[in-house]
Amino acid sequence: MDFQVVILAGGFSSNLVPLVSKEVPKALLPVANRPVLSYVLDLLESNNLKDLIVVVEGEDAALKVGGWISSACVDRLHVEVAAVAENVGTAGALRAIAHHLTAKDILIVSGDIVSDIPPGAVAATHRRHDAAVTVMLCAQPVSGPSESGGSGGKDKTKKPACDDIIGLDSLKQFLLYIAKGAEIKKDTRVKKSILCAAGKIEIRSDLMDSHIYAFKRSVLQEVLDQKPAFRSLKEDVLPYLVRTQLRSEIFSDQNNVEENGNGNGKNNMQNNEVVLSQILSNASLPSFHQVYESGLDSRKTNKCCVYIADESKFFVRLNSIQAFMDVNRDVIGDANHLSGYSFSAHHNIVHPSAELGSKTTVGPHCMLGEGSQVGDKCSVKRSVIGRHCRIGSNVKIVNSVVMDHATIGDGCSIQGSVICSNAQLQERVTLRDCQVEAGYVVCAGSEQKGETFARK
Repeated sequence: MDFQVVILAGGFSSNLVPLVSKEVPKALLPVANRPVLSYVLDLLESNNLKDLIVVVEGEDAALKVGGWISSACVDRLHVEVAAVAENVGTAGALRAIAHHLTAKDILIVSGDIVSDIPPGAVAATHRRHDAAVTVMLCAQPVSGPSESGGSGGKDKTKKPACDDIIGLDSLKQFLLYIAKGAEIKKDTRVKKSILCAAGKIEIRSDLMDSHIYAFKRSVLQEVLDQKPAFRSLKEDVLPYLVRTQLRSEIFSDQNNVEENGNGNGKNNMQNNEVVLSQILSNASLPSFHQVYESGLDSRKTNKCCVYIADESKFFVRLNSIQAFMDVNRDVIGDANHLSGYSFSAHHNIVHPSAELGSKTTVGPHCMLGEGSQVGDKCSVKRSVIGRHCRIGSNVKIVNSVVMDHATIGDGCSIQGSVICSNAQLQERVTLRDCQVEAGYVVCAGSEQKGETFARK
Protein backbone atom coordinates (compact mmCIF):
# COMPACT_ATOMS: atom_id res chain seq x y z
CA MET A 1 0.00 0.00 0.00
CA ASP A 2 3.13 2.18 0.09
CA PHE A 3 2.54 3.67 3.54
CA GLN A 4 5.31 4.49 5.95
CA VAL A 5 4.29 3.59 9.49
CA VAL A 6 5.41 5.70 12.43
CA ILE A 7 4.81 4.51 15.99
CA LEU A 8 4.94 7.31 18.56
CA ALA A 9 6.10 5.38 21.62
CA GLY A 10 6.67 8.24 24.08
CA GLY A 11 9.30 8.00 26.78
CA PHE A 12 9.11 8.22 30.56
CA SER A 13 5.53 9.51 30.72
CA SER A 14 4.91 11.68 33.79
CA ASN A 15 1.23 10.70 34.09
CA LEU A 16 2.26 7.06 34.56
CA VAL A 17 4.64 7.66 37.47
CA PRO A 18 5.52 5.56 39.47
CA LEU A 19 4.75 2.74 37.02
CA VAL A 20 7.36 4.00 34.55
CA SER A 21 10.97 4.26 35.64
CA LYS A 22 14.47 4.59 34.20
CA GLU A 23 14.36 0.84 33.65
CA VAL A 24 10.82 0.65 32.27
CA PRO A 25 9.76 3.36 29.77
CA LYS A 26 6.10 3.63 28.85
CA ALA A 27 6.40 1.42 25.73
CA LEU A 28 7.64 -1.49 27.85
CA LEU A 29 4.96 -1.34 30.57
CA PRO A 30 3.49 -4.85 30.89
CA VAL A 31 -0.01 -5.75 29.76
CA ALA A 32 -0.66 -9.37 30.75
CA ASN A 33 3.11 -9.74 31.16
CA ARG A 34 3.89 -8.43 27.66
CA PRO A 35 5.15 -4.92 26.79
CA VAL A 36 2.31 -2.74 25.54
CA LEU A 37 4.38 -2.02 22.42
CA SER A 38 4.19 -5.71 21.49
CA TYR A 39 0.44 -5.37 20.98
CA VAL A 40 0.96 -2.50 18.55
CA LEU A 41 3.59 -4.43 16.59
CA ASP A 42 1.39 -7.53 16.41
CA LEU A 43 -1.55 -5.47 15.17
CA LEU A 44 0.51 -3.86 12.42
CA GLU A 45 2.08 -7.17 11.41
CA SER A 46 -1.37 -8.76 11.11
CA ASN A 47 -2.22 -5.99 8.62
CA ASN A 48 0.96 -6.70 6.65
CA LEU A 49 2.52 -3.42 7.80
CA LYS A 50 6.08 -4.49 8.59
CA ASP A 51 8.33 -1.53 7.76
CA LEU A 52 8.16 0.64 10.86
CA ILE A 53 9.76 3.64 12.53
CA VAL A 54 9.42 3.64 16.33
CA VAL A 55 9.94 7.12 17.77
CA VAL A 56 11.01 7.24 21.42
CA GLU A 57 11.53 10.33 23.56
CA GLY A 58 14.94 10.32 25.24
CA GLU A 59 18.15 8.46 24.38
CA ASP A 60 17.98 6.14 27.41
CA ALA A 61 14.39 5.13 26.72
CA ALA A 62 15.21 4.60 23.04
CA LEU A 63 18.08 2.27 23.92
CA LYS A 64 15.85 0.15 26.15
CA VAL A 65 13.02 0.01 23.61
CA GLY A 66 15.48 -0.75 20.83
CA GLY A 67 17.05 -3.54 22.86
CA TRP A 68 13.69 -5.18 23.46
CA ILE A 69 12.70 -4.87 19.78
CA SER A 70 15.98 -6.44 18.67
CA SER A 71 15.34 -9.51 20.80
CA ALA A 72 11.59 -9.82 20.21
CA CYS A 73 11.16 -8.99 16.52
CA VAL A 74 14.08 -10.69 14.81
CA ASP A 75 13.13 -11.82 11.27
CA ARG A 76 9.53 -10.65 11.73
CA LEU A 77 9.60 -6.92 11.17
CA HIS A 78 11.90 -4.22 9.89
CA VAL A 79 11.94 -1.67 12.69
CA GLU A 80 14.03 1.49 12.94
CA VAL A 81 14.16 3.14 16.36
CA ALA A 82 14.57 6.93 16.31
CA ALA A 83 15.36 8.88 19.47
CA VAL A 84 14.04 12.43 19.81
CA ALA A 85 14.26 14.98 22.60
CA GLU A 86 11.97 14.56 25.59
CA ASN A 87 8.72 16.50 25.94
CA VAL A 88 8.62 17.72 22.33
CA GLY A 89 5.06 16.50 21.82
CA THR A 90 3.76 14.33 19.01
CA ALA A 91 4.09 17.06 16.38
CA GLY A 92 7.58 17.88 17.59
CA ALA A 93 8.57 14.23 17.38
CA LEU A 94 7.44 14.04 13.75
CA ARG A 95 9.22 17.30 12.97
CA ALA A 96 12.43 15.79 14.34
CA ILE A 97 12.23 12.71 12.08
CA ALA A 98 10.91 14.49 8.99
CA HIS A 99 14.01 13.50 7.01
CA HIS A 100 13.01 9.83 7.46
CA LEU A 101 9.60 10.36 5.88
CA THR A 102 9.66 9.72 2.14
CA ALA A 103 6.43 7.89 1.22
CA LYS A 104 3.39 9.63 -0.24
CA ASP A 105 1.30 8.74 2.84
CA ILE A 106 2.22 8.26 6.48
CA LEU A 107 0.33 6.07 8.95
CA ILE A 108 0.85 7.30 12.51
CA VAL A 109 0.01 5.01 15.41
CA SER A 110 0.26 5.70 19.12
CA GLY A 111 2.58 3.22 20.82
CA ASP A 112 0.29 2.73 23.82
CA ILE A 113 -2.76 1.11 22.22
CA VAL A 114 -4.18 -2.36 22.71
CA SER A 115 -6.75 -3.03 20.01
CA ASP A 116 -8.09 -5.39 17.37
CA ILE A 117 -9.19 -2.60 15.01
CA PRO A 118 -7.28 -3.01 11.73
CA PRO A 119 -5.13 0.05 10.94
CA GLY A 120 -5.14 -1.15 7.35
CA ALA A 121 -8.78 -0.07 7.15
CA VAL A 122 -7.75 3.49 8.04
CA ALA A 123 -5.10 3.43 5.32
CA ALA A 124 -7.62 2.12 2.77
CA THR A 125 -10.17 4.82 3.67
CA HIS A 126 -7.45 7.45 3.34
CA ARG A 127 -6.49 6.31 -0.13
CA ARG A 128 -10.09 5.90 -1.29
CA HIS A 129 -10.87 9.54 -0.52
CA ASP A 130 -7.42 10.90 -1.45
CA ALA A 131 -7.56 12.63 1.92
CA ALA A 132 -5.13 15.04 3.55
CA VAL A 133 -5.74 13.29 6.85
CA THR A 134 -7.87 10.38 7.96
CA VAL A 135 -8.65 9.88 11.64
CA MET A 136 -9.76 6.66 13.26
CA LEU A 137 -12.65 7.22 15.66
CA CYS A 138 -13.97 4.64 18.08
CA ALA A 139 -16.54 4.42 20.84
CA GLN A 140 -15.75 6.16 24.10
CA PRO A 141 -14.79 3.57 26.75
CA VAL A 142 -16.21 3.53 30.23
CA SER A 143 -13.70 4.75 32.79
CA GLY A 144 -13.14 5.31 36.47
CA PRO A 145 -12.69 3.04 39.48
CA SER A 146 -15.37 0.59 40.46
CA GLU A 147 -16.63 -0.10 43.94
CA SER A 148 -14.42 -3.17 44.21
CA GLY A 149 -11.17 -1.37 43.47
CA GLY A 150 -9.15 0.39 40.81
CA SER A 151 -9.28 -2.43 38.29
CA GLY A 152 -12.83 -3.57 38.82
CA GLY A 153 -15.17 -4.68 36.08
CA LYS A 154 -17.28 -2.52 33.80
CA ASP A 155 -20.15 -2.12 36.20
CA LYS A 156 -22.92 0.39 36.68
CA THR A 157 -20.76 2.70 38.78
CA LYS A 158 -18.76 3.60 35.67
CA LYS A 159 -19.69 6.48 33.43
CA PRO A 160 -18.70 7.04 29.81
CA ALA A 161 -15.84 9.45 29.36
CA CYS A 162 -16.52 12.61 27.36
CA ASP A 163 -13.16 13.77 26.05
CA ASP A 164 -13.90 14.68 22.44
CA ILE A 165 -16.66 16.59 20.67
CA ILE A 166 -16.80 15.40 17.07
CA GLY A 167 -18.66 16.97 14.11
CA LEU A 168 -19.40 14.75 11.09
CA ASP A 169 -21.16 15.18 7.76
CA SER A 170 -24.41 13.32 7.14
CA LEU A 171 -22.63 10.40 5.47
CA LYS A 172 -20.12 10.11 8.34
CA GLN A 173 -17.21 10.34 5.92
CA PHE A 174 -15.77 13.74 6.81
CA LEU A 175 -14.49 15.29 10.01
CA LEU A 176 -15.98 18.78 10.15
CA TYR A 177 -15.32 19.72 13.75
CA ILE A 178 -13.23 18.43 16.65
CA ALA A 179 -12.61 19.79 20.14
CA LYS A 180 -11.83 18.48 23.57
CA GLY A 181 -14.86 18.35 25.84
CA ALA A 182 -13.06 20.49 28.40
CA GLU A 183 -12.75 23.28 25.81
CA ILE A 184 -16.53 23.54 25.31
CA LYS A 185 -17.81 26.14 27.74
CA LYS A 186 -21.20 27.22 26.46
CA ASP A 187 -21.17 27.87 22.72
CA THR A 188 -19.65 25.79 19.93
CA ARG A 189 -18.24 27.70 16.98
CA VAL A 190 -18.06 26.06 13.55
CA LYS A 191 -16.43 27.61 10.48
CA LYS A 192 -19.07 29.24 8.29
CA SER A 193 -17.57 27.81 5.11
CA ILE A 194 -17.72 24.27 6.49
CA LEU A 195 -21.31 24.64 7.66
CA CYS A 196 -22.33 26.02 4.26
CA ALA A 197 -20.63 23.14 2.47
CA ALA A 198 -22.05 20.40 4.68
CA GLY A 199 -25.57 21.78 5.01
CA LYS A 200 -25.75 20.19 8.46
CA ILE A 201 -23.32 18.76 10.99
CA GLU A 202 -23.91 15.81 13.27
CA ILE A 203 -22.33 16.50 16.67
CA ARG A 204 -21.16 13.40 18.56
CA SER A 205 -19.82 13.05 22.08
CA ASP A 206 -19.75 9.24 22.08
CA LEU A 207 -16.70 8.94 19.82
CA MET A 208 -13.04 9.57 20.54
CA ASP A 209 -9.93 10.21 18.53
CA SER A 210 -7.97 6.95 18.77
CA HIS A 211 -4.59 8.53 17.92
CA ILE A 212 -4.30 6.51 14.71
CA TYR A 213 -3.94 8.82 11.71
CA ALA A 214 -3.16 8.57 8.02
CA PHE A 215 -1.59 11.76 6.65
CA LYS A 216 -0.65 12.87 3.19
CA ARG A 217 3.03 13.50 3.78
CA SER A 218 3.16 16.76 1.79
CA VAL A 219 0.31 18.24 3.82
CA LEU A 220 1.73 17.10 7.17
CA GLN A 221 5.18 18.45 6.44
CA GLU A 222 3.80 21.78 5.21
CA VAL A 223 1.87 22.27 8.45
CA LEU A 224 4.81 21.24 10.61
CA ASP A 225 7.10 23.64 8.72
CA GLN A 226 4.71 26.58 8.70
CA LYS A 227 3.51 26.15 12.28
CA PRO A 228 6.65 25.62 14.40
CA ALA A 229 4.70 26.29 17.60
CA PHE A 230 2.45 23.24 17.03
CA ARG A 231 3.34 20.52 19.54
CA SER A 232 0.44 18.09 19.38
CA LEU A 233 -1.13 16.25 16.46
CA LYS A 234 -4.47 15.98 18.23
CA GLU A 235 -4.63 19.42 19.83
CA ASP A 236 -2.86 21.53 17.19
CA VAL A 237 -2.35 19.91 13.77
CA LEU A 238 -5.66 18.08 13.43
CA PRO A 239 -7.95 20.97 14.52
CA TYR A 240 -6.01 23.31 12.23
CA LEU A 241 -6.52 21.05 9.21
CA VAL A 242 -10.20 20.59 10.05
CA ARG A 243 -10.78 24.36 10.36
CA THR A 244 -8.99 25.13 7.12
CA GLN A 245 -10.02 22.14 4.99
CA LEU A 246 -12.26 24.22 2.70
CA ARG A 247 -10.08 27.29 2.64
CA SER A 248 -9.78 28.51 -0.94
CA GLU A 249 -9.57 31.70 -2.98
CA ILE A 250 -13.32 31.66 -3.55
CA PHE A 251 -14.03 32.42 0.10
CA SER A 252 -11.57 35.28 0.16
CA ASP A 253 -13.19 36.73 -2.96
CA GLN A 254 -16.63 36.20 -1.49
CA ASN A 255 -15.71 37.98 1.74
CA ASN A 256 -14.38 40.93 -0.25
CA VAL A 257 -17.62 41.08 -2.23
CA GLU A 258 -19.74 41.03 0.90
CA GLU A 259 -17.62 43.64 2.61
CA ASN A 260 -17.95 45.92 -0.45
CA GLY A 261 -21.74 45.49 -0.47
CA ASN A 262 -21.93 43.83 -3.89
CA GLY A 263 -25.41 42.38 -4.42
CA ASN A 264 -24.01 39.25 -6.08
CA GLY A 265 -22.53 38.03 -2.80
CA LYS A 266 -25.67 36.10 -1.84
CA ASN A 267 -25.85 34.37 -5.23
CA ASN A 268 -22.17 33.49 -5.04
CA MET A 269 -22.74 31.96 -1.59
CA GLN A 270 -25.66 29.88 -2.87
CA ASN A 271 -23.63 28.63 -5.83
CA ASN A 272 -20.74 27.71 -3.56
CA GLU A 273 -23.07 25.84 -1.20
CA VAL A 274 -24.40 23.73 -4.07
CA VAL A 275 -21.00 22.89 -5.49
CA LEU A 276 -19.35 22.21 -2.13
CA SER A 277 -22.28 20.07 -1.00
CA GLN A 278 -21.74 17.99 -4.16
CA ILE A 279 -18.11 17.65 -3.21
CA LEU A 280 -18.89 16.32 0.25
CA SER A 281 -21.60 13.93 -0.87
CA ASN A 282 -19.56 12.56 -3.77
CA ALA A 283 -16.11 12.60 -2.26
CA SER A 284 -15.47 8.92 -2.80
CA LEU A 285 -16.16 9.14 -6.56
CA PRO A 286 -13.28 9.37 -9.07
CA SER A 287 -14.70 12.66 -10.37
CA PHE A 288 -14.36 14.42 -7.01
CA HIS A 289 -11.52 16.72 -8.05
CA GLN A 290 -13.06 17.32 -11.48
CA VAL A 291 -16.32 18.47 -9.85
CA TYR A 292 -14.39 20.76 -7.53
CA GLU A 293 -12.11 22.31 -10.13
CA SER A 294 -14.86 22.87 -12.68
CA GLY A 295 -17.24 24.31 -10.09
CA LEU A 296 -14.96 26.63 -8.16
CA ASP A 297 -12.00 27.28 -10.40
CA SER A 298 -9.81 27.33 -7.31
CA ARG A 299 -7.40 25.23 -5.31
CA LYS A 300 -8.35 21.76 -4.17
CA THR A 301 -9.44 21.30 -0.57
CA ASN A 302 -7.62 19.28 2.05
CA LYS A 303 -10.15 16.61 2.89
CA CYS A 304 -10.30 15.48 6.53
CA CYS A 305 -11.84 12.04 6.58
CA VAL A 306 -12.82 9.56 9.28
CA TYR A 307 -12.84 5.83 9.73
CA ILE A 308 -15.34 4.86 12.44
CA ALA A 309 -14.52 1.53 14.03
CA ASP A 310 -17.20 -1.03 14.68
CA GLU A 311 -18.50 -0.89 18.25
CA SER A 312 -17.79 -4.61 18.71
CA LYS A 313 -14.05 -3.97 18.39
CA PHE A 314 -11.75 -3.50 21.36
CA PHE A 315 -9.66 -0.37 21.86
CA VAL A 316 -7.81 1.00 24.90
CA ARG A 317 -4.97 3.46 25.24
CA LEU A 318 -2.56 2.96 28.11
CA ASN A 319 -2.30 6.64 28.97
CA SER A 320 -3.10 6.68 32.69
CA ILE A 321 -2.75 4.48 35.76
CA GLN A 322 -6.47 3.69 35.61
CA ALA A 323 -6.12 2.69 31.95
CA PHE A 324 -3.18 0.45 32.89
CA MET A 325 -5.37 -1.34 35.41
CA ASP A 326 -8.29 -1.56 32.98
CA VAL A 327 -6.33 -2.98 30.06
CA ASN A 328 -4.60 -5.60 32.19
CA ARG A 329 -8.00 -6.68 33.47
CA ASP A 330 -9.54 -6.76 30.01
CA VAL A 331 -6.76 -8.65 28.25
CA ILE A 332 -7.06 -11.53 30.71
CA GLY A 333 -10.86 -11.18 30.70
CA ASP A 334 -13.29 -10.25 27.96
CA ALA A 335 -10.54 -9.33 25.47
CA ASN A 336 -8.33 -12.35 26.09
CA HIS A 337 -8.14 -13.03 22.34
CA LEU A 338 -5.56 -10.22 22.26
CA SER A 339 -3.29 -11.76 24.89
CA GLY A 340 -1.62 -14.30 22.62
CA TYR A 341 -1.98 -16.94 25.33
CA SER A 342 -4.06 -20.11 25.65
CA PHE A 343 -6.32 -20.01 28.69
CA SER A 344 -7.07 -23.04 30.83
CA ALA A 345 -10.48 -24.59 31.44
CA HIS A 346 -10.59 -22.38 34.56
CA HIS A 347 -10.23 -19.27 32.33
CA ASN A 348 -6.83 -18.40 33.74
CA ILE A 349 -3.15 -18.80 32.89
CA VAL A 350 -0.75 -20.43 35.32
CA HIS A 351 2.69 -20.92 33.80
CA PRO A 352 3.90 -24.55 34.05
CA SER A 353 6.95 -23.43 36.01
CA ALA A 354 4.90 -21.50 38.60
CA GLU A 355 4.49 -23.08 42.05
CA LEU A 356 1.30 -22.95 44.16
CA GLY A 357 1.15 -23.75 47.84
CA SER A 358 -1.42 -25.85 49.68
CA LYS A 359 -5.01 -24.58 49.59
CA THR A 360 -4.06 -21.67 47.30
CA THR A 361 -6.58 -20.65 44.64
CA VAL A 362 -6.03 -18.74 41.41
CA GLY A 363 -9.43 -17.65 40.09
CA PRO A 364 -10.72 -16.93 36.59
CA HIS A 365 -9.25 -13.99 34.68
CA CYS A 366 -5.89 -14.32 36.41
CA MET A 367 -2.34 -14.77 35.17
CA LEU A 368 0.62 -16.22 37.07
CA GLY A 369 3.93 -15.75 35.31
CA GLU A 370 6.94 -17.94 34.72
CA GLY A 371 8.89 -19.04 37.79
CA SER A 372 6.65 -17.32 40.33
CA GLN A 373 5.97 -18.94 43.70
CA VAL A 374 2.82 -18.50 45.81
CA GLY A 375 2.65 -19.79 49.39
CA ASP A 376 -0.08 -21.65 51.26
CA LYS A 377 -3.67 -20.48 51.72
CA CYS A 378 -3.46 -17.61 49.23
CA SER A 379 -6.24 -16.21 47.06
CA VAL A 380 -5.67 -14.51 43.70
CA LYS A 381 -8.66 -12.97 41.91
CA ARG A 382 -8.80 -10.98 38.65
CA SER A 383 -5.10 -10.14 38.84
CA VAL A 384 -1.88 -10.40 36.85
CA ILE A 385 1.26 -11.64 38.61
CA GLY A 386 4.52 -11.31 36.71
CA ARG A 387 7.55 -13.53 36.35
CA HIS A 388 9.70 -14.78 39.24
CA CYS A 389 7.62 -13.19 41.99
CA ARG A 390 7.78 -14.48 45.56
CA ILE A 391 4.49 -14.41 47.45
CA GLY A 392 4.20 -15.64 51.04
CA SER A 393 1.36 -17.46 52.79
CA ASN A 394 -2.11 -16.15 53.64
CA VAL A 395 -1.92 -13.45 50.98
CA LYS A 396 -4.95 -11.99 49.19
CA ILE A 397 -4.52 -10.29 45.82
CA VAL A 398 -7.62 -8.84 44.11
CA ASN A 399 -7.93 -6.65 40.99
CA SER A 400 -4.21 -5.92 41.01
CA VAL A 401 -1.06 -6.09 38.90
CA VAL A 402 2.17 -7.42 40.38
CA MET A 403 5.17 -6.96 38.08
CA ASP A 404 8.24 -9.16 37.68
CA HIS A 405 10.49 -10.06 40.63
CA ALA A 406 8.23 -8.49 43.26
CA THR A 407 8.23 -9.92 46.80
CA ILE A 408 5.10 -9.99 48.97
CA GLY A 409 5.34 -11.12 52.59
CA ASP A 410 3.03 -13.31 54.64
CA GLY A 411 -0.42 -12.01 55.53
CA CYS A 412 -0.55 -9.18 53.01
CA SER A 413 -3.78 -7.96 51.44
CA ILE A 414 -3.62 -6.13 48.09
CA GLN A 415 -6.64 -4.74 46.29
CA GLY A 416 -6.86 -2.50 43.21
CA SER A 417 -3.12 -1.81 43.34
CA VAL A 418 0.03 -1.97 41.21
CA ILE A 419 3.22 -3.44 42.65
CA CYS A 420 6.12 -2.62 40.33
CA SER A 421 9.15 -4.76 39.55
CA ASN A 422 11.50 -5.66 42.42
CA ALA A 423 9.27 -3.94 44.97
CA GLN A 424 9.01 -5.58 48.37
CA LEU A 425 6.03 -5.71 50.72
CA GLN A 426 6.97 -6.90 54.16
CA GLU A 427 4.60 -8.94 56.34
CA ARG A 428 0.98 -7.92 56.99
CA VAL A 429 0.88 -4.97 54.59
CA THR A 430 -2.62 -3.91 53.52
CA LEU A 431 -2.94 -1.81 50.36
CA ARG A 432 -6.05 -0.62 48.54
CA ASP A 433 -5.86 1.47 45.35
CA CYS A 434 -2.13 2.08 45.77
CA GLN A 435 0.92 2.11 43.51
CA VAL A 436 4.35 0.96 44.67
CA GLU A 437 7.42 2.11 42.75
CA ALA A 438 9.97 -0.36 41.39
CA GLY A 439 12.40 -1.42 44.10
CA TYR A 440 10.47 0.27 46.92
CA VAL A 441 10.15 -1.45 50.31
CA VAL A 442 6.84 -1.10 52.18
CA CYS A 443 7.35 -1.64 55.90
CA ALA A 444 5.64 -4.44 57.82
CA GLY A 445 2.13 -3.74 59.10
CA SER A 446 1.49 -0.72 56.86
CA GLU A 447 -2.17 -0.06 56.03
CA GLN A 448 -2.73 2.43 53.22
CA LYS A 449 -5.47 3.47 50.79
CA GLY A 450 -4.98 5.56 47.66
CA GLU A 451 -1.29 6.15 48.27
CA THR A 452 1.70 6.25 45.93
CA PHE A 453 4.89 4.77 47.34
CA ALA A 454 7.93 6.30 45.64
CA ARG A 455 11.32 7.66 46.58
CA LYS A 456 11.44 11.42 46.88
